[in-house]
Amino acid sequence: MKIGLLGFGKTGKAVAAVILQNKEFSLEWVYRKRPLLEGRNVPEFLGVESDHPGRVYSAATIEMPDLLDQHPVDIIIDFSSETGIYIYGETAAERGIKIISAVSHYGDEEKSLLKKLGEKTVVFWSPNITLGVNYLLFAAQFLKKIAPWVDIEINEEHFKEKIGTSGTAVKLAKALELPEEHINSVRAGGIVGKHEVIFGFPFQTVRLIHESISREAFGNGVVFVAQNLKNKDAGLYKFEDILLPYFSQQ
Repeated sequence: MKIGLLGFGKTGKAVAAVILQNKEFSLEWVYRKRPLLEGRNVPEFLGVESDHPGRVYSAATIEMPDLLDQHPVDIIIDFSSETGIYIYGETAAERGIKIISAVSHYGDEEKSLLKKLGEKTVVFWSPNITLGVNYLLFAAQFLKKIAPWVDIEINEEHFKEKIGTSGTAVKLAKALELPEEHINSVRAGGIVGKHEVIFGFPFQTVRLIHESISREAFGNGVVFVAQNLKNKDAGLYKFEDILLPYFSQQ
């Protein structure tokens, strides 16, 4: 499968490194808003031995339709920002290119656009695409179901520069039907990402914790999602849609 990647920050680079080492995929290009690193070879830049073509292009020199004409892909993976979808969304959907977005936050307008694009192609969105945190979500919902009266708090920790409440924590709160006031945030140092759900029972507590040790965890999640979207029909999918069949198997 041919892959195009938007977003080449710390996480985007880690995701690219994972894709480059997977023989099932071919990283065709990385697309950025700014011309910084324009023309660089991604495997060489990251120090990864790979025969993927993977070159860096920018919006300053080539528009998305032209890039897709010259270097077509099967999937676009988005680790950019909430406005990134406007750069490639319509063009990708018209061409039947699958979209995997791991953008943390989307406004109502962007969410509506994702749904609209899902009428034409496969669209997947998860604010946290790591497998572990989605296992955590499943486990937390199960525990809440058997003990709906329990006290619940959500703690999220991230690197100092991260702005706003974690999209994953917001998703956890929504799934557990909690007001966002029950989310407690910590920003310090270089913490990659940690989420903890505390269930307060009388005389005891249960803590469910997921911690990303390396940003490569996001790359592994992307690979898992891409593999499981192969035979999906057009539509808007979330991580639960992919995991549920595994939990349903006997």
